[in-house]
Amino acid sequence: MTKILLIEDEQAIRENILDLLQEQNFEATAAENGLKGIQTAKEIRPDLIICDVTMPDLDGYSVLQALRGDSTTAMIPFIFLTALADKANTRKGMELGADDYLTKPCRPVELLKAIETRLEKQALIEQKQAQKMEELRNNITFSLPHELRTPLNGILGFSEILLTELNRPDLLEIREMVEHIHVSGRRLYRLIQNFLLYADLELIANVPERIKMLRSHYTESIDSIIAERAIYQAEQAERRADLRLQLQDGQVRMSAQRLNKLVEELVDNAFKFSEPGTRVDVVTEVDKNSFILSVSDRGRGMKAEQIANLGAYMQFERKLYEQQGSGLGLAIAKHLAELHGGTLTIESVPNQETTVTVILPKDDPYTESNN
Repeated sequence: MTKILLIEDEQAIRENILDLLQEQNFEATAAENGLKGIQTAKEIRPDLIICDVTMPDLDGYSVLQALRGDSTTAMIPFIFLTALADKANTRKGMELGADDYLTKPCRPVELLKAIETRLEKQALIEQKQAQKMEELRNNITFSLPHELRTPLNGILGFSEILLTELNRPDLLEIREMVEHIHVSGRRLYRLIQNFLLYADLELIANVPERIKMLRSHYTESIDSIIAERAIYQAEQAERRADLRLQLQDGQVRMSAQRLNKLVEELVDNAFKFSEPGTRVDVVTEVDKNSFILSVSDRGRGMKAEQIANLGAYMQFERKLYEQQGSGLGLAIAKHLAELHGGTLTIESVPNQETTVTVILPKDDPYTESNN
C-alpha cells in the first residue's frame, strides 16, 4: 500500500485530506507541525509527502530543505499545499526541490491528480535506476571476468614457459618473455586499481562529508603535472610524436593525485581508440571562474546514443574491434568531474574527431549551496 505523509497544522484541513486519502486506499499518516513531520518522514519513509508552507516554528520550506539534505529522505516526492500563490513563493519551493505546488483551496480531484502524477514519475525513475543497476551487473559479469582472465593468462602462460626454458642460453628470448609478464602484470594492476577507485567514487557520491573533503584540495602548477602525465601516457602507447600540448598554468580545485588520474584516463582513452600517426591534443584553459581540460583524438569516435549510454564496464562495438580495456576510464573521469562540482562532455564525429571536455568550477558549489 502506498504511504503518504501529510504535514499540516490546521486540524480541519488535515482531517479532510486524511479522509480523502484513506478513501482512496492510501496508507495516510499526518503530522501537525514541521518538526514532527521531519521526524515522521525519517521513521516511516513515505512514498510521497504533502506539506503546508505556512506553519509556526518550522515552515514548509525548512521542512523540504531538511528532508532533501538527508540521504534517506532526499528522493521522496514532495508536494506543497499552500495559500501563498504568488510566483516568488512558487519559485522558491521549486528551487528547493519541490515536485509540485498546489494552491489552497484545491479540489479533491486536483490533489489526487497531483499525487498520481508524482507517484507515476517516481515509479519511472525507480524503474530506470533498476534498469541501470541491472545493466551494470550484466556488464560486470561479462566484461570484468574477461579483463581479469586476459592479463592473468599472460602472466601464467609466459611464466610457465620461462620455468620450462630457464636452462636455455638464449637470454634475449627470456628477457622478452619477462617483459610480457611485466606488461600483463601492470595491466592487471591498473584494472584492479580502477575497479577499486570506481567503487570508492560511487560511495563518495552518497556521503556529503566526503564530497566536501574531496573539494577542499587545490593544486597549483597544473601545466607541469598535466604535461608530465600526458607525455607518460604517450610514451606508454609508443606515440610521443602524436601528442600535442597547449597548456595554460594556474590552479584547480582538485588534488594532484585526482588530477593525475583524470588526465591519465582521458589521454589513455584517446590513444587507445585512435591510430598511430594521428594527432592527440591536450588543451587547458584557466580563467576566473573555471578550469577547462580538453582531450581530442582523430579515432573512430562515438555515436550520439553511445555517448548518452556511457557507463562503467561498457565498451561499444567490442564485437567489431579487438581492444583492451574495461570501459572504466571515461566513467571514472566523469565521476571525478562531477564529484568536484564540474561536468564532462563528449563531442564526436564518427571516424573524424572526438573531444572530451572537463569543466571544473574555481569555487565550490557544494559549499555555496550549504551556506
